[in-house]
Amino acid sequence: MAGKSDAVSIRVPYRNLREDSAAHEVELVGVDDGNHRRRISQNSHSPDGSPVPHTPPKKASLVNLVLSCTVAAGVQFGWALQLSLLTPYVQTLGIGHAFSSFIWLCGPITGLVVQPCVGIWSDKCTSKYGRRRPFILLGSLMISLAVILIGFSADIGYVLGDTSEHCSTFKGTRTRAALVFILGFWMLDLANNTVQGPARALLADLSGPDQRNVANAIFCSWMAVGNILGYSAGASGKWNRWFPFLTNRACCEACGNLKAAFLVSVVFLTLCTLVTLYFADEVPLTTTQHHRLSDSDPLLDEQQNGFEFSKSKPLSNDINGKINEDHIEKDVELKHENLQAGEDHNENFMDGPGAVLVNLLTSLRHLPPAMHSVLVVMALTWLSWFPFFLFDTDWMGREVYHGDPKGSPAEVGLYDQGVREGAFGLLLNSIVLGISSFFIEPMCNWMGARIVWAISNFIVFVCMAGTAIISLISIQDHPGGIQHAIGASEGIKVASLVVFVLLGFPLAITYSVPFAVTAELTADSGGGQGLAIGVLNLAIVVPQMVISLGSGPWDALFGGGNIPAFVLASVCALAGGIIATLKLPDLSNSSFKSSGFHFG
Repeated sequence: MAGKSDAVSIRVPYRNLREDSAAHEVELVGVDDGNHRRRISQNSHSPDGSPVPHTPPKKASLVNLVLSCTVAAGVQFGWALQLSLLTPYVQTLGIGHAFSSFIWLCGPITGLVVQPCVGIWSDKCTSKYGRRRPFILLGSLMISLAVILIGFSADIGYVLGDTSEHCSTFKGTRTRAALVFILGFWMLDLANNTVQGPARALLADLSGPDQRNVANAIFCSWMAVGNILGYSAGASGKWNRWFPFLTNRACCEACGNLKAAFLVSVVFLTLCTLVTLYFADEVPLTTTQHHRLSDSDPLLDEQQNGFEFSKSKPLSNDINGKINEDHIEKDVELKHENLQAGEDHNENFMDGPGAVLVNLLTSLRHLPPAMHSVLVVMALTWLSWFPFFLFDTDWMGREVYHGDPKGSPAEVGLYDQGVREGAFGLLLNSIVLGISSFFIEPMCNWMGARIVWAISNFIVFVCMAGTAIISLISIQDHPGGIQHAIGASEGIKVASLVVFVLLGFPLAITYSVPFAVTAELTADSGGGQGLAIGVLNLAIVVPQMVISLGSGPWDALFGGGNIPAFVLASVCALAGGIIATLKLPDLSNSSFKSSGFHFG
């Protein structure tokens, strides 16, 4: 009881204390004798017992921040090639249009499970090379291996026993090449998610509190550079002429272009990664710091670890009436070691993919009420975007240029030309996206984030409906169907590129406003912003899974082509705009702060 002289109180601080606290400690205090104390200090003393002064984190210079972010450009270069070229290319291997969307299923799966786990593992990595750089290096190596598998999939399939017929005349399925391609594609998605999280976290580690906006702008600028270079590479049809040795019986012009572009991306990524690894002055994480990373959980949890201080034996006085200090110190040190071991076991369990996913799902009921409307609008927003991401260049090749990847040589040539024009449209889209990003914060301060987000969905609705109208106009004079229409008028080409340009503005809003809204809604939730952003990610990856599984068969129900998926996307965008207008909370216009872009 509290009134007895042998009672002991134990104060246990939280792990993530403020930076200005001088020591993190567990303190035993005798109630009746305030002069007798024993403390277990975690970071205030070195192993030899001498005090360790508290040093504030150093700020990185502007040049150092710029050079530490270059890996973002390398990753985005490959991602741009993936978006612009891989859906059309897989159809040249014999995978039908109705099933080509299935290969994109790995992206949301790895984004849902792998990226959060990699983030947690990198937070707690104690490598002497730092917390983030080992994951960046590993992910970059995986990206390089993946794009080599993708680029040489036709050659590997040929060696493994695919048809010996020349690729220009064979129209069947190259099963082995397709399997190698899918393996490389899924590895590429896994590797992208391995790099992206630690790369952003590295930037946050290096920048000071007053450098966050500048650092975020630098990161996004490098991503824009990667986008522009990647889409430019995809739009070029001359790679096979510059590197003629890359084409052979198994790999024709389109394959040679893709192979060369991906090899260039490997070289560029390698250069960017080496620059980041060299200039990122990362401080390794110590073992004691590992135990203070959580910003929401106590250092010691009695129930989880199986120890209860209330059950410890009362302290006895010696004949002189003094507390046996040696007994106290040994007893507390033993309990601390046991509790730390139990904590390590629980943390390892909670860091697993299954535990992370369960934690995200169960946290839905603990979110602020307004977040549920945000999740609904976010899901509808991405249901409207993913059909375009998956089929934009394929739409240009089929519906605009009336080509066919399995048709006659003339149709194959038109399809390849349409795909390159689609990549050029994505290049224009990226430029508009970058310019628009400077106007989002002023617009949100003027009209409010709710209205800006709703406007972006209405623009997507108009553009997606426009793609269907353009397609119908393009084939209205061809009663034989889309595959029998040869060529494309200049007016249709221009109108298609205008759609790409217009979509750059709402895409910039989609990459920033929802995350800023979430940050504001959860700002006072006691350290729950990271969890809320993780839940918001569910509203992105689940729609991507739906589109990956359903868009191809949905298009097949209406005779093939991309028009049905785009019509469905326009309906989702319209619904998202209406719900955003009616249900999203009104936030303070002056409090909007862009949280940056979330590419890839």
